Amino acid sequence: METNHQNTEDPTWELPKFYFEVDFGNQIKDIRFEESLGLDFEEQITEYRDEFHPLSSTINMPGIIKSGNVTLKRGLFKNDTNFKNWVKKLKMNTIERRTISIKLIIEAENINTEWRLTSAYPVKMTNTNLQTDANEVLVDTLEIKHEGLVIVNS
Repeated sequence: METNHQNTEDPTWELPKFYFEVDFGNQIKDIRFEESLGLDFEEQITEYRDEFHPLSSTINMPGIIKSGNVTLKRGLFKNDTNFKNWVKKLKMNTIERRTISIKLIIEAENINTEWRLTSAYPVKMTNTNLQTDANEVLVDTLEIKHEGLVIVNS
């Protein structure tokens, strides 16, 4: 008798990464994306010398947190102008900062992990290259700058 070792209720089982939604503040919610890149941060280390340290060597302390831009990709939909309108506001010398939530969804629409970007705003928007011989979906790519990344586990 063959048994299936995959148990979705086992807390040690790896989670699939293919189903996630993004909320762009209160205005735009539950938007599905194909890809999300850049959900990382790096702690910069500060070295200093403590004159009372017995080895007279440097001590490492946590410093400023550095994070890059987050890139979101999704298929282009007809008459969908939400992102274009948000990007246009930058051209008018106005920055509309939002809190963005990227939510990993598991069974029964439950959120497993959420990445929150604070004070986020778009810095770049691109589309797929247009080719007459290609049979592909147009893809919007939205690059977002933020001032903080918080990871929330549900």
